[in-house]
Amino acid sequence: MKQMMIFAYDCKGVIMTDRVPSGMTVTAAYYHQFLQKLRRKMHAKRPDLLENSVLILHDNARPNLGKDVHELLDGYSWEVLPHPPYSPDMSPPDFDLFPKLKINMHGVRFSTLEDLSASVTQCIRQLNCSRDLMGIMDLPKRWDAVIRQKGDYIEGL
Repeated sequence: MKQMMIFAYDCKGVIMTDRVPSGMTVTAAYYHQFLQKLRRKMHAKRPDLLENSVLILHDNARPNLGKDVHELLDGYSWEVLPHPPYSPDMSPPDFDLFPKLKINMHGVRFSTLEDLSASVTQCIRQLNCSRDLMGIMDLPKRWDAVIRQKGDYIEGL
């Protein structure tokens, strides 16, 4: 059983998650709606983020690069950081969020998607309370290291 989810977070914690309905793929229209919901959530949870220039880092998946998404982000004045093709050394979810989510769920089998979702929600609450998602602050250092290595994987970064 697999569940596709979208996460939006910063160094203060997870701002919003979205559980993509089973059998559905994320299209540009779906991602556009997610970003609209995210902005509303930011108004409620992190209004200070919207007072400054928002930097967004998402991968180069087609839905993220769609014209409607690009226009929406321009309208919000959100700056999109460049993201090279798959590079786990430069993807905060890969080196920060997902490993921490997996700690308590490693080896656990969930009988329903609701059980999985409840476990993810509980882990996110713990991460938000502990303020343990500071890895995103290491991104500039990681980018420099990847550039110095000319894109080669860096063990133990």
